[in-house]
Amino acid sequence: MNHHNPNPLEALQANVAAPFEKARAMPPDVYTSDEFLQAELEHVFRKDWFCVGRADALAKPGDYVTCDLADQPIVVIRDRDNALRALSNVCLHRMSTLLHGRGQVRSIVCPYHGWTYNLDGSLRGAPAMTLNEGFCKDSYQLPPVRCEEWLGWVFVSLNPGSAPVAEHLSGVEALIADYNMAAYTETFFESHIWDTNWKVLAENFMESYHLPVCHAGTIGGLSKLEDMICPPGHKAFNYHTIFKDDTLKIALAHPDNTTLKGDARRTTFLLAIYPSLLITLTPGYFWYLTLHPNGPGQVCIGFGGG
Repeated sequence: MNHHNPNPLEALQANVAAPFEKARAMPPDVYTSDEFLQAELEHVFRKDWFCVGRADALAKPGDYVTCDLADQPIVVIRDRDNALRALSNVCLHRMSTLLHGRGQVRSIVCPYHGWTYNLDGSLRGAPAMTLNEGFCKDSYQLPPVRCEEWLGWVFVSLNPGSAPVAEHLSGVEALIADYNMAAYTETFFESHIWDTNWKVLAENFMESYHLPVCHAGTIGGLSKLEDMICPPGHKAFNYHTIFKDDTLKIALAHPDNTTLKGDARRTTFLLAIYPSLLITLTPGYFWYLTLHPNGPGQVCIGFGGG
């Protein structure tokens, strides 16, 4: 007898077609399959908005942050006109990567042959290329990438047809309007690569069921399972809320905060914005993760907050 072994995508589709009360964990292959990862890159990360961090980390002209989005190297930089730009992070000469990590530059200089670009991506100079009569400096411009700011977050997208971020995430904005998330200031940022599938971290964040056990000595001891509220998910995000114990003063609204009332003064929102921005938003502080797969078994993590 022949048995059909569904591929990871078929198995997942069968899973999500079941009634919610019969929901099960995702098929194991979606965490390990190269084929499934390529589908994620093509249909999720190349199509959706991806968060690169906070705008206040790019406060001055020349401040930049880099990322690889679905195998496309991108740099987001503050230009001389104080506008945020996202550009291809690849030199137009011999395809060398231009910038790495985060930092501050006066201009973008290729480490290979010294081609130099202005902060708007236009080519400023190329050593000895004036000896080539057919070379026209003005015809070289780093290709732009869509870039938008929303409530202090910076997003990029490879999809020219995706809806504006503010429209896409209007439900989030309405949900946490009283928190004034745009005013939160980033005070730290770290980059990590972990040996796990990116969805493992995303799923862990989307439930606080593990807090009393895994974080018993810290935040888990200040949160009660019966106080956690987990509404059904939305098209662009899901969330749940927890109440912080009054002993954790940093997570509570400051006495000068007269906007938040009642339980809202101690309510923490855990926002999972698809595909991979995870925000813990309290009245007193915030922290976040951005996730991007680095193969099926690794994830590139941006970890920041303040």
